[in-house]
This record gives sequence, C-alpha cells and structure tokens, in this order.
Amino acid sequence: MQQRRPIYALWIVLGVVVVIVLWAFATYNALVSMDQAVQAQWAQVQTQYQRRADLIPNLVATVRGAANFEKSTYIAVAQARSQVGQISPQVVQNALRNPQAFAQYQRAQDTLGTALTHLLAVSENYPQLQASQNFLTLQAQLEGTENRIAVERRRYNQVAQAFDTRISTAPTVFIVGLFGSRFAAKPYFQASAGSQSAPQVNFP
Repeated sequence: MQQRRPIYALWIVLGVVVVIVLWAFATYNALVSMDQAVQAQWAQVQTQYQRRADLIPNLVATVRGAANFEKSTYIAVAQARSQVGQISPQVVQNALRNPQAFAQYQRAQDTLGTALTHLLAVSENYPQLQASQNFLTLQAQLEGTENRIAVERRRYNQVAQAFDTRISTAPTVFIVGLFGSRFAAKPYFQASAGSQSAPQVNFP
C-alpha cells in the first residue's frame, strides 16, 4: 500500500497537468477567435467609411454646379476627405493595437461626417439642388451609408467589449499575460463631441 501511494499521487499530478494544458489551449483558441471577430468587424467599419468617401466626389461636383453655392462649404468637405486619405494604411491596420492611432482615425472620420452634415444642411437653401434627381440620389445613398456606419461602429464596440472583458477576467488574464501584446485590449469608438452617437445625417 505504501508503494502505491506515490503512484496514485503521480497520476493525480499528471491529471491536473493535462487539465491545465487542455484549458490553456482552449482559452488561447477562444481568444484567437474573438480577436479575429474584432478584426473582421473593424474591416466592416472601414468598408462603410470607404463607401462614404467614394460618394463625396460626385456630391461635391453636384453642389459645385449650383449657382452661388457656398464655396467654403464644399471645400471643407474636400479637405476633410483629404485628411482621411492622408492616414496611412499602416496606421489604420495597426489601430486596434494603438489607441492613439485609433483615436486619430476616428477624429478624421468624425470631422468628415460633420462637414458633410453641414454641406447637406446648406443645400436645403438651394431649390435647384433639391430638384436635382442626381443630388437626391446621392443624399439617399449617403443617408444609408451613415446609418450603416453607425450600425457597424456599434457592432465593433460590442465585439471589442466582449474581447476586453474576456482578457480582463480570471483565470484568462493569466494566460493573456504569457503572450505580451498579442491579446492587447481593443479601443472603442466614442461619441462625437456634443453628441451621444455616431454622426447622423437627417434629410427632410
């Protein structure tokens, strides 16, 4: 009996080690899946922002053709779009690991959204624009895009929050510590200054 006790103890230790190893593997794989979900949603946000950027040249060209339309208004939109374009792909790609880069990207996009909102508000003073089918089509497309941006940003925040919660809770936090910045916390989209939601465009 005395000789069997060390054997039993060895099997118990081995069993505990196996359980810990299996749990560690399962946790790592779960974190990888959640990280991929955040990155996929980040790509969705970028897709909608790009769709908005692609609409702007036609929108600016349309309002520029309106008699006496405020030049400074569409110039502000063009400049804001240019600022977004100046953010390097590397910065955008690394934004999920760099809160400063993420904030820079959001500020540029929010500035563009504000400029577009102002342009469309000013356009209401120009009947020829309101009677233009091309302009009305662009309005509708932009409205849909702004709504999609708000939806995708909210979805991004949800998956990012789920990831951040998982990596911050025990015992997962001990696994995260072994991989350095591999599973760094994700930044969130914040409401624009003076608002409680992403920029919205409202049409009459």
